Amino acid sequence: MGKVALLNEQASKVHHWHPMAAPKLAELASPLVIERAEGVYIYDSEGKRYLDSQGGLWCVNVGHGRKEVKEAINVQLEKLPYYTTFGDTSNQPVMELAERLTRLAATEDMQRAFFGSGGSDAVETALKLSRQYWKLSGEAQRTKFISLKQGYHGVHFGGTSIGGQMHLRSMYEPVLPHCFQIDTPWLYRNPYSDDPEELGKICANLLEREIVHQGPHTVAAFIAEPVQGSGGVIVPPDNYWSLIREVCDKYGVLLIADEVVTGFGRSGSMFGSRGWGVKPDIMCLAKGINSGFVPLGATVVNERVRSAWDSDHPLAAILHGFTYSGHPLACAAANAALQIVEDEDLPGNAGKVGSYCLTKLKETVSDFDFVGDIRGKGLMMAIELVSDKTSKTPFMPGDPFLKFIQQTSREEGLFIRNLGTTLIISPPLVFTEQDVDALVDMLARTFDKAASEFAKP
Repeated sequence: MGKVALLNEQASKVHHWHPMAAPKLAELASPLVIERAEGVYIYDSEGKRYLDSQGGLWCVNVGHGRKEVKEAINVQLEKLPYYTTFGDTSNQPVMELAERLTRLAATEDMQRAFFGSGGSDAVETALKLSRQYWKLSGEAQRTKFISLKQGYHGVHFGGTSIGGQMHLRSMYEPVLPHCFQIDTPWLYRNPYSDDPEELGKICANLLEREIVHQGPHTVAAFIAEPVQGSGGVIVPPDNYWSLIREVCDKYGVLLIADEVVTGFGRSGSMFGSRGWGVKPDIMCLAKGINSGFVPLGATVVNERVRSAWDSDHPLAAILHGFTYSGHPLACAAANAALQIVEDEDLPGNAGKVGSYCLTKLKETVSDFDFVGDIRGKGLMMAIELVSDKTSKTPFMPGDPFLKFIQQTSREEGLFIRNLGTTLIISPPLVFTEQDVDALVDMLARTFDKAASEFAKP
């Protein structure tokens, strides 16, 4: 390691707090410094190449370093690097992007877009607009939100409060009131049924029961990810989303689809909810919106929601926004990236290559004693690791086995996300079947070494 790199590493330990990490543990380890990226590969500061099977963080849909996106940013940089969109001020890229999003989501009847800097902003905006919608509609008592256990909706206080992963909430509690969680339709781990259709009906009924219990006149919205991402790529039964749409309609509750991960092709359709044939009232978008080139998020609303702002209600002003709402560089990047998504049919590629990957994984690594479940939809997959296959007992946090998997996979040249006891696979949507073959080969070698290293006497 060169002198400059060594100095930077020391500075990182002293000055940089990493997201989603314990500072003390981060200070003990040397950071893996990613120096550059191209296509489906990333390279560290030592020049080692890794197959990026996590797509940055679910977001590098069009692949690393796409020249079309870089050129769009550079052109915009010469014209207007930044200006606010508060009040009546706008810019060309944000106007183009707003039109593009409503066109892409025309099937869902989306009519307006509101911009922020990422997924957490998008969720926060959706929650606030939901409450404002009901005030404008004359039902100000509708303030409650219902969400799913294992759900993840960002790190703002709103998203944390509706999030269903308790380990992400406990250090920041008390969270906001009027937020309630119900059971997730998780086929591998649920106390109800092993039959997908029956489980879908049971979990939709849980939503109805919770709405009735809270009082329908008090519930603003139900929010969920079409496929739960960081909760472990939990794919609901095929009937679930249509059933919850029926429940929401029955009681007038808004349906918010958190499409931060699933939006723009990752699950095999342009939007995750579209893959289930369902039209939400509000959609939260980010990550793949511009493939991570510049931070950006958006919240889009349908005609039902939009029409509430037609009145002259004294509370109709949207007194919400961010310094970087509609940032021209971010929006220029999004327009270029989404053009690639359309031109190259990346949702279709995600569906085809994702199906191939899921089959290949099941054929190659499902027989290992520590592989409990392999699941996914499109190019978002999970391998759940267990210490006992029969009882589905998960590994305890900090188990040396999990660290071994991470280290060994990197030695093999595979960059994969270890999320607790689950390995997340979410590569760029330009992944090919040949890339899948390479991924599975490296993972199989990693598992072979783990099986040998931790062989039971």
